[in-house]
Amino acid sequence: MELGKFAMHTLPAISRQQRSGTPSVSMAGPRAALKHFMQCRGATLTTRKESHTMNTANAESFRNVTIVGAGVIGMSWAALCLAHGCEVTISDPAPTTESQVRAGLADIAPTLEELGMRTDDLTARLRFEADLAAAVAHADVVQENGPERLEIKHRMWATIEENAPAHALFATSTSGLPASEIATVLKQPERLIVGHPFNPPHLVPLVEIVPGRLTSEETVEQARAFYSALGKKPQVLHKEVPGFVANRLQAAFFRECVHLVAEGVVTEQELDELVTSSIGPRWAVAGPFQSFHLGGGSGGFAHFLSHLAPAMEQSWKFLGSPTFDEATVKLLSEQAEAYLGDRPIEELATQRDQAQIALMRALGELPPAPTR
Repeated sequence: MELGKFAMHTLPAISRQQRSGTPSVSMAGPRAALKHFMQCRGATLTTRKESHTMNTANAESFRNVTIVGAGVIGMSWAALCLAHGCEVTISDPAPTTESQVRAGLADIAPTLEELGMRTDDLTARLRFEADLAAAVAHADVVQENGPERLEIKHRMWATIEENAPAHALFATSTSGLPASEIATVLKQPERLIVGHPFNPPHLVPLVEIVPGRLTSEETVEQARAFYSALGKKPQVLHKEVPGFVANRLQAAFFRECVHLVAEGVVTEQELDELVTSSIGPRWAVAGPFQSFHLGGGSGGFAHFLSHLAPAMEQSWKFLGSPTFDEATVKLLSEQAEAYLGDRPIEELATQRDQAQIALMRALGELPPAPTR
């Protein structure tokens, strides 16, 4: 995506909408336009290399982090915590855990460097402990990333509560199980909260903080402080809902993607190109509600709702409800192989991550690229 061109096209319209006396945007260059837009959002472009270690207070509060489960999510959390100076203990019963994690951290390190984090001696504060009770004995934070099976999480959390310090933050990375159900085995259910990252946690800023029915406000604020200290963007949800928010939006959108491809309207490659050249870059700088507010012109969202929303509501009737039946799975698999099959997953992931970092840096969410 050429973000500069996108900014050049959209930002003058935003400036014309303003009536607050803010100076109009200078179009001396796309970075100036983007800087103006970010200021309107209440953000600023970073112009210096920032420290990615926790401040003294947070370093003391969250010094010892235990990562339970060393899969893709757990490994990513471990990398992020290590890069921020935490002492990290990884607990996973698999015999190959240590070798896989060390190899995975080596793969993640270049991305951390691009994010402005130090990676020298990244594993110096890392240890492994297969015994869960021993692993959490000195934890300030427990971030659990186990299988999405309630009975397994119940067993793990009962052990964790029995052996972790009384002050430790209890967080689960579950992508769908509510904290209220997981916490039924706890003597103090107010301590447990969902801290659901968007994959991979070391790169994508969002963490959805989802309290259970009995989660205390103290736990919510403790979680918010921890994830903020890691440079994340925590978003506290107001109620539990299956799948939380980001995954529900992703599922709703992908359902229509599958429908359009299955019906032969577009191919997978064409659909990806449609998204990355339209709503993808638009929503990266202004979410759906702000985008439609701007779509309402000088009347804003109220004008959009009165003049354009009825037609949109009518279009909802024509959205698809596909299923992953045998024919659909065959079609999707064949197209994916033709579209992407000749490129290694590692290559695609690196290209995606580098583009994601470039976008975040352009939006002022990261310091400038490190000098070589």
